[in-house]
Amino acid sequence: MADKIKLLIAVLLVIAGVTGFYFFADAPTVVRVLSVIGGLVLGGVVAGFSDPGRRFYRFSLESRDEAKKVVWPTRKETIQMTGVVMAFVVVMSLFLWAVDGILLWLVKLALGQGS
Repeated sequence: MADKIKLLIAVLLVIAGVTGFYFFADAPTVVRVLSVIGGLVLGGVVAGFSDPGRRFYRFSLESRDEAKKVVWPTRKETIQMTGVVMAFVVVMSLFLWAVDGILLWLVKLALGQGS
């Protein structure tokens, strides 16, 4: 129950920040933007103290660690794979163009419009 209250307070803080953006319509833009950012930050801090917030934080840390383990392709591999994809697109577009032309010719022939 306490976690639900914390999450409710977090949502209310975010809503208050967005409401402040419109409430301070005559204020400088910096004040209005800081109102939204403040609401988001305070809402995030309050949500972080809830059990779902702590689980999300652990999940994000584990995700970052897993992303560090990814072996990214080299520049040469990226260029080669891009070339393969482009060649495949060209071949497939030529194939589909030919199939479309043949089907168009067959339909015209079936309708008695072909030569």
